[in-house]
Amino acid sequence: MMMSKLSAGAVFPKIELPTLNASLVEIAKPQGSADWRLVVIYRGKHCPLCTRYLNELETLQAEFKNIGVDVIAVSADSKEQLQQHMEKLHVSFPIAYGLNFEQMKSLGLYVSSPRSEQETDHLFAEPGLFVVNEQGQVQIVDISNAPFTRPDLKTLLAGIEFIRNPANNYPIRGTYEK
Repeated sequence: MMMSKLSAGAVFPKIELPTLNASLVEIAKPQGSADWRLVVIYRGKHCPLCTRYLNELETLQAEFKNIGVDVIAVSADSKEQLQQHMEKLHVSFPIAYGLNFEQMKSLGLYVSSPRSEQETDHLFAEPGLFVVNEQGQVQIVDISNAPFTRPDLKTLLAGIEFIRNPANNYPIRGTYEK
């Protein structure tokens, strides 16, 4: 299958999804005083590695906010699946649900079919992580086809802090085209 990836420096597509409080959110738009957004795509409630990753992200959420980065997690799960998953998730950041196949493709995500009905009942995105800057551009992109290959969150936090420091004059990397 040919997959087009969301390039570094590209404008993040406008994707609106519901959250459990019934509001639609534009997943790349920061909330509150933040001007950047960390968008974490996770596989769904069936994935224990996703649960662990999101719970770890919660422990660093205040540090991300301190450097102006708002956090959201997104999956293809249904509202009911997310409600069930919240029993194992201990997070305060918003979680959006209902990511569809076309949206997954627009983000360049790997998409998988469930191995069985016990896993889940729908297509789901493999992990993806996007850091969207104040211009709505993809500053950092990490896309994986397996749940055990994700960026270390403390390293990511330190990297974003370095990038955001004006003294470092750090551009969006990976944009060279011949």
